[in-house]
Amino acid sequence: MNSPLHVERDDHVETWTMNVAQQRNALSGTGLMEALTANVERVNVESTVRAVVLTGAGSTFSAGGNLKDMIEGKPPFGGTPHQSMGAYRHGIQRLAQAVHGCEIPVIAAVNGHAIGAGCDLALMCDIRLASQTATFAESFVKLGIIPGDGGAWLLPRAVGWARAAEMALTGDSVDADTAHEWGLVSKVVEPSSLLTEALDLARRIASNPPHAVRMAKRLLRSADSGTLSSILELSAAFQAIAHTTRDHHEALTALTERRSPRYGGE
Repeated sequence: MNSPLHVERDDHVETWTMNVAQQRNALSGTGLMEALTANVERVNVESTVRAVVLTGAGSTFSAGGNLKDMIEGKPPFGGTPHQSMGAYRHGIQRLAQAVHGCEIPVIAAVNGHAIGAGCDLALMCDIRLASQTATFAESFVKLGIIPGDGGAWLLPRAVGWARAAEMALTGDSVDADTAHEWGLVSKVVEPSSLLTEALDLARRIASNPPHAVRMAKRLLRSADSGTLSSILELSAAFQAIAHTTRDHHEALTALTERRSPRYGGE
């Protein structure tokens, strides 16, 4: 049986391909949520991995919730309200916490439809690149439900409140060019170039001192809910640590010697 998540390593960059194309890379009932969460936990402590590219097999990035399971009332879509709440908290919401909180940068290479929780999975990532064939839909209301996976928090931070409201309250899809115009994705590329572009970006990130990248990402995430004073305090603490690292001194030495730096993550 194929793994629901295919992991491929190239130096300091990993590519994670959601590998349940026959189920449109649905997150529930396929093992994808568990596999994604487990791999985030792994790279958080695996210092040799410095960036991740997340994409989908087939023509869909992710269709989000498994419609068949929803119709059949399988958890988290069925049971008592208390059971359903628990299933959300320990399922898709745990995934949201993991991907959004991943210590290394995660780049979503959105190759096709990103629907419902699939759209929100892309939003959990740090950077999003889209194929010209990609579409995005915060489509929960069309099924009579709401974003149960953190989309109501993630989406406004990507596109602003008014556009997030338009997407969430109509459930309508937006194409790749509109997503780019709205700031949901940073770049739209030809389908054949998507993975190449995403991997190039990942390698450019991975070429920097890994501790500095991790701390910079944590600062950016903390700024979502922190005050200027709290971020300045955290920045001072992180900067004091950064000045003591070997990679910082290697960067300065390489600059003065006019050579490429060699970072060891120390």
